[in-house]
Amino acid sequence: MNMGLIIIILIVMWGILTYNKLITLRGRVDNSWAQIDVQLKRRFNLIPNLVNTVKGYAKHEEETLEHITASRTKYLSAKTPEEKLGANSELTGALTRLFAVAENYPDLKASANFLDLQKQLKDTEDKISYSRQFYNDTAMKYNISIVQVPTSIIANLFGFKSRPYFKTEGEERENIEVKF
Repeated sequence: MNMGLIIIILIVMWGILTYNKLITLRGRVDNSWAQIDVQLKRRFNLIPNLVNTVKGYAKHEEETLEHITASRTKYLSAKTPEEKLGANSELTGALTRLFAVAENYPDLKASANFLDLQKQLKDTEDKISYSRQFYNDTAMKYNISIVQVPTSIIANLFGFKSRPYFKTEGEERENIEVKF
């Protein structure tokens, strides 16, 4: 066999293996984003119950409740991970304000329904936090792979693009203080 043909076969095999590696990494990033999305949807499904519980106690806190509803709607209509990340940041800030409002209503804080919803929301937030970490780790591996030489050749050739990291912003960086 001709040495040139062997080199061509090796390059083609390397290209196929590299392409498959990038496809696998991209799939892992997509899957880890889907896991975050599942937890965020769970959170958003809890929100109407939480808002309705608070409404009974805090009728004049309508602005906070409307902001939560608007943020939830914005997330549900978001199409890209970037849009969802932004909407999630807004919603986290609104929920922080909601729990601050709840401090002014001792009967609300003692309500079994409110306490249960608050516990479910905390559990969901913990799962979101874990999912974010896993997503960022997976995105980092993928993002590094598509810029490393020689893999970047295949990545550029087939249009592999970097993925955004899930970052905490503004009010999300502040601790949510929950008092009983």
